[in-house]
Amino acid sequence: MELRDYLRLLRKHWRVVVLSTMLAAAAAAYVSYRATPIYRSTVKLFVSTPTTADVNTLYQNNLASQQRVKSYADLLRGPRVADAVSRRLGRATVDDARITAQAVPDTVLLTVSVRHPSARSAQLVADAVGVEFTGMVEELERPSGGGASPVRVTVVETAPLPRSPISPRPARNIALATVLGFLFGAGIAVLRHTLDTSAKTIEDIDHATGAPTLALVSYDSDAPKHPLIVTGKKHSPRAEAFRQLRTNIQFLDVDAPIRSVVITSSLPREGKSTTSCNLAIAMAQAGQRVVLVETDLRRPTLHTYMGLEGAAGLTNVLIGQAKLEDVLQPWGDTSKLVVLPSGPKPPNPSELLGSQAMLEVIRQLEAMADIVVFDAPPLLPVTDAAVLAANTSGALLVVRSGATNREQLARSKDALVTVGAHLLGSVLNMVPRRGPDAYAYAYGYYYQSAAAGAAGIVSVQRPIKPMSAPGQRPVPVRVNREAAAAPDHRVPRPPRPRSPNPPTDWHPSLGRPSRDAFAPIPATRPATAMRPPTAPP
Repeated sequence: MELRDYLRLLRKHWRVVVLSTMLAAAAAAYVSYRATPIYRSTVKLFVSTPTTADVNTLYQNNLASQQRVKSYADLLRGPRVADAVSRRLGRATVDDARITAQAVPDTVLLTVSVRHPSARSAQLVADAVGVEFTGMVEELERPSGGGASPVRVTVVETAPLPRSPISPRPARNIALATVLGFLFGAGIAVLRHTLDTSAKTIEDIDHATGAPTLALVSYDSDAPKHPLIVTGKKHSPRAEAFRQLRTNIQFLDVDAPIRSVVITSSLPREGKSTTSCNLAIAMAQAGQRVVLVETDLRRPTLHTYMGLEGAAGLTNVLIGQAKLEDVLQPWGDTSKLVVLPSGPKPPNPSELLGSQAMLEVIRQLEAMADIVVFDAPPLLPVTDAAVLAANTSGALLVVRSGATNREQLARSKDALVTVGAHLLGSVLNMVPRRGPDAYAYAYGYYYQSAAAGAAGIVSVQRPIKPMSAPGQRPVPVRVNREAAAAPDHRVPRPPRPRSPNPPTDWHPSLGRPSRDAFAPIPATRPATAMRPPTAPP
């Protein structure tokens, strides 16, 4: 992973990182606030031996003093000194004190530190230690025959009164906890990224399937209410994505154009049915003759999105109860798009879709239209889509961003390869429009221009001052002051008349329209609307 990958990871899981950092800082602040302050006072002792004019003897005495200093440091930390100080100051004062001693290297100095919750008590105990230890050394070093001790301990620096506690240190504790909390949160983010196998980027899909990603369909909160691109905003990023998908499919193979495509997914609820509907609509808007077939015989939903009758359809044709031209239903205000619903639910969907009758239906549909779009079931739960894709030009895999994992994509590809089907590509659906997993959509300028043109608004730009030759007076420019005085420098146009009850404004929630609302296509299927079906090869 590169640096930008880590930054993207932190941006994606910023809530975890921020929460971990704030909790660690708050915990450090609480502990620092509740902790008892500790004060420290230090006294310094000097260990000396009798001086002499002999250099050798003086050197030996200094070495002896340095050796004694190390032993004295151990004595100062022992109970004998603490008991002597307790008799002098009281047991309650010494019990809360902590006495430490350290010999200064290569010297005869001793540093005694006393830590106590009270600043005054720390000073008193340190001074008492210096006094009591001086007498203790004189008693210990006195010769057995009597006389003065050859070693003397002198207090060279008395204990000062501490002005501030040495612990806790809130600033240091909070800063350290903040850093540790950030590192902990970043570790959780990296762990979640490592364990997350969902497909969120084009690279994830390409690595799992080896097929190109033909379109990125952004998430649109208005899609549940308006699933079709003709009922929602016609120039939204979602609508432009399906137009891009239409163009990419047309140029997949110029020498062998795509005549039929199966739209499927790895698992349910990934948006394959809405993708099938919108792709067929986008192709019909481009002037292509399109047949949209509902081949999800287990849970058919396509006819609901399109607002058509689904009681009779493909199943009736496959079992010989109806002719193909009798169950095709026109859709839209032109004769470019017809829909073949699924019909009654059969007990054996896989056998029907893989039968010779289905192959004949596919060839008939390919003969009468420029392209046939099949809405198929998911690949992993059932084998219907794989069986159907083997008899068509290929399959298009719909991937829901953040929901489908890479292993499922690989299994879906294997299901198609096993039956000899061709995976044309994939569509990354419900891509976030914000956040680290979002892809930039550079359509904003075109949306605004198209919306302004539809509203009949023409912007009036400031006229460019023409250049004049050197030595000549500039040519005067006349400005349309009435247009410049209009609000926002815009001159409104009269609204365009709208036809009553346009079929593109229809939505399934408003009720199913009658067949008269669409451009009529006779059941005889004249050659002007579609090419007549031919006998299967």
